[in-house]
Amino acid sequence: MILRRFLYVFLSLSLLLTGHVEAQKKLSKKERKAQKNESLASRYFIEGTKHMNLGDLEKSFFYFQKSLEFQPEEAAIHYKIAEVFTKANQADKALPFAEKAVELDPENKYFSLMIAEIYSNLNQPLKAAEILDRLTADGESNQQYNLDLASIYLNAGEFDKALVVLDRAEEYYGVMEPITVQKQRIYLRKNQLDSAIAEGENLIEARPGNPSFVLSLVEILYNNNRADDALNLIQGEIEKYPNQPELQMAAHSLLKEKGAISESNAFLFSAFKNTELDPEVKARAFEGILTEIKTPERELILDSLAKYMVDFSSESATIYQALGKRAEMNGNQQKSITLYKQSLAIQPKNREILEKVILGSFGENADFEEVERFTVMGVDEFPENQEFWFYDGVVKSARQKDSLAVLSLKRALELNDGQNPQLDQVAFGSLGSSFYNLNEKDSAFFYFEKALKLNPNDEQVLNNYAYFLSLEKKDLEKAKSMSEKVVKRFPNNGTFLDTHAWVLFQMGDYEGAKKYMNLAIENESEPSGVMLEHYGDILYHLGQKSEAISFWKKAADSPEASEKLPMKIKDGKYHE
Repeated sequence: MILRRFLYVFLSLSLLLTGHVEAQKKLSKKERKAQKNESLASRYFIEGTKHMNLGDLEKSFFYFQKSLEFQPEEAAIHYKIAEVFTKANQADKALPFAEKAVELDPENKYFSLMIAEIYSNLNQPLKAAEILDRLTADGESNQQYNLDLASIYLNAGEFDKALVVLDRAEEYYGVMEPITVQKQRIYLRKNQLDSAIAEGENLIEARPGNPSFVLSLVEILYNNNRADDALNLIQGEIEKYPNQPELQMAAHSLLKEKGAISESNAFLFSAFKNTELDPEVKARAFEGILTEIKTPERELILDSLAKYMVDFSSESATIYQALGKRAEMNGNQQKSITLYKQSLAIQPKNREILEKVILGSFGENADFEEVERFTVMGVDEFPENQEFWFYDGVVKSARQKDSLAVLSLKRALELNDGQNPQLDQVAFGSLGSSFYNLNEKDSAFFYFEKALKLNPNDEQVLNNYAYFLSLEKKDLEKAKSMSEKVVKRFPNNGTFLDTHAWVLFQMGDYEGAKKYMNLAIENESEPSGVMLEHYGDILYHLGQKSEAISFWKKAADSPEASEKLPMKIKDGKYHE
């Protein structure tokens, strides 16, 4: 049974193959050539399409040309060659092929659209419009091109033709914002204000309850000196739809301009209480009022608005930014920084506010650990900004994270590339201090020198450089010259006086050292442990041993005291 079925299938296949061979034998030579050409053209066409998809236009063109050699009357090949030239920005070469494609297959709309695109690229928009007009006039299937066609006519100044096309599109789609806006633009250009207004009214009627359509018409009315009509429109819409804060803000602005302050503020407060109103709109309105003349009435309004903003829009960074700006303008630096920090907690990517927080947090008794949170935020959010790397380096240097400080400061210098010499100068000075703390003394003095080349009078660099030289007992005359220069300019600065005293001590001028150390301590409400220990060292060298021990004991509880201090107290003598 199985053998019989196999023989049946075999015989059937044999007959089919025999029939196929017989059919092949019946084809003429011309027919066989045509069949071969079609096969080759198809193969090259597929290769051309593949290379076009890969973005290799040169190979794509080669294969399409080969395909065209075997089937010169195939519309699709002409179309593809036109597409290659169009992608290569050679519209003039594309045009003949696109036209040939349409000639061979006039019913294919994509071929016609290709010609329209080419004419647009050749800056012949009206020729492109002729093609689109022909397509859209033929039937419903191509109505989606009406807006493109209208745009061409509008840009070419053919307003009447554009209106005809837009009416045709509106008939197909119904009243829609893009169509209405285009028609309004045309009517306004033709100075037909009433027609533009009528279009806006039609859109509002067709899409009731949409505030953006109302505001668009309000803008047209207001810009054409019909503010009362704009106000009437808004008030009418608010009566229908009372929960639309955008319209309430518009009513506030128009009433304020008319001098109806009480009514205007009622709309303003109502809008600010609405959680649907964009917080950015609230913030802009708040900051706008901030620019007005400061009066008790203005402050009361701002107080109310500030409360509403926090109560109803507390998750917005722009709200806290606006509140921070008010505090800053009122001279309340601490409050402004607190509010700016709240803004950054919601949206850290704000360069201006980050910089305000960082710079506003420096100064006496600065919490550098807290400041570092924001310098790190700055370099994370703006990694190509040299200022944030600079701030980060300075803060890390102040926190004695010297290895990290060096990395940040060097990155700041690299990004700055000499653009801001002041940044370079301060960065060099900070690098000097950090390198000294890292026991890389040659690098420290190298960077101090670089800093002083840019600013020979920088008191911080002069002071630190002089102090570190004194610790090294190196170039003491140079150290004295630098510290002397600083104390002449700042005779009441305890830190600078301490440095000068210590330079004199290292030079053996103990009387001079005592004089300046005494001044340093007098100018400090709470002298540092370093000052007290240094004063004890000076007194010891002046033979005032008991007084020296007294000052050493005063310095004993200070974390700034040296490792040798316990030995000095225990032995009752100076240990270097």
